[in-house]
Amino acid sequence: MIEKRFDISFIADLALREKQIQQNYRPVIAVHKWFARRPGTLFRGLLLSEFVDSPLRDVFYRANDLDGKTVADPFMGGGIPVLEANRLGCDVTGFDINPMSYWIVKQEIEHLDLKAYERAATVLCQTLEKEVGPFYRTRCEVCGSDDAHVKYFLWVKTIPCQGCGKTVDLFPGYLVSADARHPLNVFVCPACGDLTETKSRTSPGNCDTCSAALTMAGPAGRSRCKCPACGVDNTYPDAAAGPPDHRLFAIEYHCPACKPSHAGRFFKKPDARDLAGMGTVESRWKKMRPRYVPTDPIPGGDETDRLHRWGYRFYRQMFNSRQLLGLELSARIIAGIEAERVRNALATNLSDLLRYQNMLCRYDTRALKSLDIFSVHGFPVGLIQCESNFLGIRAQGRGMCIGSGGWANIIEKFKKAKAYCDHPFEIRHQGRAKKVVPIAGEWIGDRRNGHDGPPERKVDLSCRDAAAAALPGGTLDAVLTDPPYFGNVQYAELMDFCYTWLRRLAGSTAAPFDTVSTRNPHELTGNLDMGRDLAHFTEGLSAVFRRMATALKPGAPLVFTYHHNTIEAYYPVAVAMLDAGLTCSASLPCPAEMGASIHINGTGSSIIDTVFVCRATGVMQRKWLADSIGGVAKIVEADLALLRAGKVNPTPGDTRCITYGHLIRLAVWSLRTDWNQDAPAALRIAKVASWFVHFGGWPDVKKYMGHDRKAIMREVPLLAISETSAEYGVEYAEIPF
Repeated sequence: MIEKRFDISFIADLALREKQIQQNYRPVIAVHKWFARRPGTLFRGLLLSEFVDSPLRDVFYRANDLDGKTVADPFMGGGIPVLEANRLGCDVTGFDINPMSYWIVKQEIEHLDLKAYERAATVLCQTLEKEVGPFYRTRCEVCGSDDAHVKYFLWVKTIPCQGCGKTVDLFPGYLVSADARHPLNVFVCPACGDLTETKSRTSPGNCDTCSAALTMAGPAGRSRCKCPACGVDNTYPDAAAGPPDHRLFAIEYHCPACKPSHAGRFFKKPDARDLAGMGTVESRWKKMRPRYVPTDPIPGGDETDRLHRWGYRFYRQMFNSRQLLGLELSARIIAGIEAERVRNALATNLSDLLRYQNMLCRYDTRALKSLDIFSVHGFPVGLIQCESNFLGIRAQGRGMCIGSGGWANIIEKFKKAKAYCDHPFEIRHQGRAKKVVPIAGEWIGDRRNGHDGPPERKVDLSCRDAAAAALPGGTLDAVLTDPPYFGNVQYAELMDFCYTWLRRLAGSTAAPFDTVSTRNPHELTGNLDMGRDLAHFTEGLSAVFRRMATALKPGAPLVFTYHHNTIEAYYPVAVAMLDAGLTCSASLPCPAEMGASIHINGTGSSIIDTVFVCRATGVMQRKWLADSIGGVAKIVEADLALLRAGKVNPTPGDTRCITYGHLIRLAVWSLRTDWNQDAPAALRIAKVASWFVHFGGWPDVKKYMGHDRKAIMREVPLLAISETSAEYGVEYAEIPF
């Protein structure tokens, strides 16, 4: 069972490595963007720990077959627990209230004829090349070839001056490229707009064309920009004026002829041909009658209100004409494909492509690549936008792509994702060496590649609230899930950006596109504007846990991951366990986030999840039952040592979250005997909060961290839990419940 066989150090090492480049470890996640996926290595480790009676390190890198086991996930999200259980041979049942989650997991797990997909994808790309390929060509300034491929178009937002009416460029800075992946720094001239390459970033000198002084700092900042013509200090954005205009000011391109002898990247100021090409696109787009471009308005919300402040009222306004033309043509081609699974796969590709093909993408001046719209899990509106090559650029004879954000990139990632389903692997690290270990005999899908008969494994996915699921009692061998975290990112608001397109393309032939939005009043996210407070979150989580608990076999585990920066956000977790009649028999730490993630880096947030293991009946290890704050500190320090043995360097934020997990486990242990699940939610939450008042919290534990062990153990017990060491004695290794 997990409590005895889960190896914290071993899994922590694997999970931390996986989260740095998760697509390399679990390529299946490249089917479509989802947020905050937990490590697949973690859930593989949990399943093997529970069901295989051998040390985890011995079985992790060999094929395992858990045929006959049934595993459910009530909050599928990106599908990691479902995929890992399916790969091990389990029958799986998954639920999610968000239609995009349901659709993505369905595409991940359904068997696909990969050869048929590749043929259809080739036809799609060849057709698009004929239709829009010329719009992504430019003249090379080195050799004069007219067949250079545009990698990225760089646009700056503009406003009309509130004084003289002239167009004002909202440049926050004039650096196009730093000298990190290019030999020199590239600046755009504030005066003439030409590009100049310089050795110094801080003292760039003068423009090669007009001799004007180059500078890092631009005129736009803090929502103000001075007009260079009349000096008026303009303010922006202006929601009433509608979406901002953009001006094309630079291009990064790739010249196949010059590249072998060229050092660094290719940059240029757009020439007359480039500008005329955009005019041709706009003229062509105006003549089209789009069938698949969404007409949906952007509803208000925590994230979408940012768009409203910039004047965006409809999703289609977030794209330029060239992007809209390519997307509409793509959708028309995909809609004509007869094979349902192939058509759905390419529709999923188009949906995923959207995050790079819009006018909110930004350009990373150091990495020299496009940052997709969801790189910070929100809708940040920058002043410089990056338009990627819609088709993508394939490197000749290398089987890889140059640049990012095009159809070629999406298709290559998808092919690797589905190929992994047929031939999964693990990665073993030996010092600095990394070895790919094929796991022959395991596979992901409802049927194996080459098998066209009935499904070989039960895969039951539902787009609905798991609390209302019709699951027979006593039928599940385990529930593994990564539930929403209170106050987390509003994923439905973000996913509507893709859903509005996918619904028009696939909605007429596939469920569950019967709603205009993925947003749902029953979402378990904190959103005070929508009345979703802590009590709402608590009741929703409790309802799901209770439903899952009744479906579990006696003693089977409900396992979930959780972390948050505030202890109050853990109260609903304790309430949900208690309401479901479950005892938390273990709280285990595991890395779950990438510390360098744009949305988390430098925030002090933890990358460590607590893995809560819960059962209706079972045993608690005596060593985990602390009856004082000092005892909790001892347990936490033991966890930190195990994480360090797994090459994880815990931060103070990590230590805090690990402590929260153990405190919640102890609170559940203490409160379980006289819990009233029928009391109002506010009272149930208050009862958990009251336990912390009496026992103590993180600030109290923190005082003991690093102190002498004997001094900690001499502390007078607070006797805040039901069973004490005096009652059971230290000779008892386990305590039944």
